[in-house]
Amino acid sequence: MSVSESAPAITAADDALRRDFPLKPFAIRHGLAGHPLLTLPRIAQLAAELPRDLIEYNSGKVAISQDPDAIPAIDLDPVEVVKRIETAGAWMVLKRVENSPQYRRLIEDALLSVARARGFDSLRDAGFEQLEGFLFVSSPNSTTPFHLDSEDNFFVQIHGEKFFTIYDNSDRSLVSEREIEHSMTKHRNLKFDPSFALRGIEFHMFGGDGCFVPYQWPHWVRTAGSHSISMAITWKTREVRRINDLHFFNSMLRGLGWPQKSPGTQPAFDAAKLAFYRAGTAAVRPLRGSMTMRRILRRIALGKRANYYLKDA
Repeated sequence: MSVSESAPAITAADDALRRDFPLKPFAIRHGLAGHPLLTLPRIAQLAAELPRDLIEYNSGKVAISQDPDAIPAIDLDPVEVVKRIETAGAWMVLKRVENSPQYRRLIEDALLSVARARGFDSLRDAGFEQLEGFLFVSSPNSTTPFHLDSEDNFFVQIHGEKFFTIYDNSDRSLVSEREIEHSMTKHRNLKFDPSFALRGIEFHMFGGDGCFVPYQWPHWVRTAGSHSISMAITWKTREVRRINDLHFFNSMLRGLGWPQKSPGTQPAFDAAKLAFYRAGTAAVRPLRGSMTMRRILRRIALGKRANYYLKDA
């Protein structure tokens, strides 16, 4: 029996799944805490199975506004980080876990519960496409610096206490167009000014809690006195993929000295840029099956910092 058949995996109070989704953040509850795929032993097994470029980890003792070039490293292999997470002083993310059929089923079940709550019979009807999952394991008193993600996200807390603070993505005094492009293509960390502090929405989470994080809403996260396990259940709609591709291409043009206006400002020019960019990425897509080629392609397209999460890159 699937999660969605036994009980709704994701719920929200006050009809937020219909009223606020997908434009505003809101608190959620979920039925995934204690799931066998989301325990430390199973996550350690997953860390041993994933390609190395789908695992990122470093010290959790970082600032909210962390300089990417000064992030302290952790001298452990990924499996040991998971096994020692209570004392390792580390932060880790395992990316694209939907490539495992078991994790993909979990993600699909969770999002199907949302689709049904919103009156749809299928994920596709609800607009949930390009599903992806990201598993986070953090030591006590760790910080995830201020950053944004280029997909919509149901963030679910599985174990431990976490504080998750989100900021409005329409406020360009917080994050400029140039910073958005840089976050997507070079390093996700953004500059955080103390004056931003009172402008955020804080969600205080324990196992079974979570929040909806709308597309490109900046946020930062901290854990409390025990290790934390969390998961980002994400998807990209057709419109999100279009905007993301334009941001990527605009970043490449900016790097050549041709800064661009934000997506949507010049629709006809956007269409031309999009066609050119997608033709180029389609030509190299068959090469991405090799981790070595992925590293080379990222470096060519995005610069020498593109493989920052690989220690020997």
